[in-house]
This record gives sequence, C-alpha cells and structure tokens, in this order.
Amino acid sequence: MKSQRRASSNDERLAWLRLARTENIGPTTFANLLARYGDVRAALEAVPRLASRGGKALQLFDAGDAARELEALTKFGARMLTCRDAEFPRGLAALDPPPPIIFAIGHVALLQRDGVAIVGARNASALGLKLAKRLATDLGAAGLAIASGLARGIDSAAHEGALATGTIAVLAGGLDVVYPPENQALYDSIAKQGAIISEMPLGMAPQARHFPRRNRLISGLSRGVVVIEAAEKSGSLITAGYALEQGREVFAVPGSPLDPRARGANRLIRDGATLTESAEDVLHVLRPIIGHAFQEPSHISTAPTEAAVVEAEADRIRASVEEKLGAAPVEVDELVRQLGAPPAAVLTVLLELELAGRIERQPGNRVAWR
Repeated sequence: MKSQRRASSNDERLAWLRLARTENIGPTTFANLLARYGDVRAALEAVPRLASRGGKALQLFDAGDAARELEALTKFGARMLTCRDAEFPRGLAALDPPPPIIFAIGHVALLQRDGVAIVGARNASALGLKLAKRLATDLGAAGLAIASGLARGIDSAAHEGALATGTIAVLAGGLDVVYPPENQALYDSIAKQGAIISEMPLGMAPQARHFPRRNRLISGLSRGVVVIEAAEKSGSLITAGYALEQGREVFAVPGSPLDPRARGANRLIRDGATLTESAEDVLHVLRPIIGHAFQEPSHISTAPTEAAVVEAEADRIRASVEEKLGAAPVEVDELVRQLGAPPAAVLTVLLELELAGRIERQPGNRVAWR
C-alpha cells in the first residue's frame, strides 16, 4: 500500500509515537501494522490482542509519557515527522521499511532536497579532509544537500564544506546530545543553517547499536554515498552497504594500498563503485536521476474487513509456521513458499510472534526464534 503523504492530527501524532515506542515494534513491524490497518490508531488498539495471540501480553507505551515527550520536543524547538507527513524526507519515505518517525531541528525544508552523503574515516588524513570539504562545497554549489553523521574527520569536513549551501547531520543519539562533544560549535552552526535529524528520543546518548540505524538514514536521505578513507569493517562501509540495498549510487575515492584507511574505499571501487576524484565524477552519474521521484515500496496489506478471515487462517497454520522456524534465520518469502499458505496468513502469524517477543527480524527480510 503506497503511503499517503499528508498532515496528521495531534491525537494521530500521539498514537504514532506510542506505537513506535512500544516494545518489540521496529520499523518492519510498524510498517506491517500500518499496511494492515491503514490507520495508526487502529493499529495501536490492535497490538495487545495480536501479541496475546502470539503467546505473550504486551504493554503499550504509556500515553502520558508520549505526551510529555512531544511537549519536550516542542520546548527544544524540534519537530516529530511521521513517514506519512508531507514534510517527511522523500528518500526515507521510499525505504522498505521507512523509519516510522524522525525528529528534526533546523530548516526542515532542506530534507526535501536531492542530496549526497559524504562519509569516511574519523582519523582522516589532511588530504582526505581537504577533499571531503572541497567535494561538499562543489556538490552543494550544484544544488545538492550534503548529509553526514557529525563524526570526527571526514563527516565534520563535509558538513563544514556545505554549511553555506545546506547540510544535514544525522545523529545516533537524541537531538540534544552532541557527539563527539568537540563538535558543539559545528552542531550549533548546522542547527542555524542546515538541519539535524535523529530517530532517538531526547536525552539518549548514542550507543553502538544505534549507529547502523543512523547510517541507514544517511544513505536513505541521499541519491548517492561518497566514501573517503574507510577502513575495512568501518561504519562508512556499512553506510555504503545500505546504499546498495536501497538502490542508491556508491562513489569511492581511491587511496594508497599502503594506507589501511584506503582499503575499504579501494575495495568498493573493485566491486563496482564509481571512482571519484572530483564533484564532476559524482554529478556525471547523478544528473540523469536528480529531480526524479524515489521509488516507493509496496506492502502486502490485509484489509480490515478481511481480518477475521485472515486470523482464522493464521490459527490454522500457526503450528506449521512455528515448526519451520529455528535459531537459523529463514527468509519470509521462503517460509511462505515452503508452507504453501496464503502470504497474508503467514505474515499475520509472524507479526503476532514478533509482537509477543518470540521471534526477531534480521537483515534480508529474515526471521528466527529469539
């Protein structure tokens, strides 16, 4: 079901936040609930019953806590954007699944502009920093917003190069937590001249598990990702991996084989990334797609009028679904194929088990017992 981009009422926004904050509900589960029920308030109301059918009671996020969080956001000068809001970034809305909500400060309109992400090493060389800043300046002058993660090194240089034209910082912690602390002045400048976004609540310090989610947003915002000085197994390569999954372009700046910081970028080039030495190398690839709409995913939905029928079928196949699941992840499509059951019924069983906290989602649309 295609999302309808529109404004939402206050009680809707409260329901969005409560659903997103409820235990066991990640972006995929949120998207499945929204696809099935259409309205977030109906989905929120259905969650306890679905979790109970999956074998465990589930407590919804408290309405009072959600209201206080929204009030704190307003006092901080931030906004909550849902993936159905007209101002939600087009690139993020096109992800499968999209982040249900993000929080933003600064010039929110900048999130609608076509962009390029520039990421790389925290311990970057002087030449790497110089090139990152030059690329950001030149790509910004060409009308592109520059996204990065406000980290030391390449990220900071990219933000600095694009301050005058528009830059977006994506945080792994809450909007009010500056990390690293020495980037406070840069953070303040971006808040005034650009935009800052996060999925995390105010006051939350960045944790290791948050950075992959941040990296997914960085690539999702952008038409392409430029990698400068990335070591093997670095966060920058994770961002590049997300870009490939999302159908974005990947660019990499070559470096010396003797420099460990160049190994990741050099490997990306060997694997097909565009060798990049200047902004023109990026623009040559992106010009044909700049301005075109992102391709939004479609989701299998179960109409509310069919819910009773689907749940009856789900009850019939529940034991078979549980038997097929194991500690090793299995693709949902493969599970449907092996069972020969209606996809909507299989998805319903998985949704109920996930809400009950008995299974977990893994990359590649795979599921496994917890």
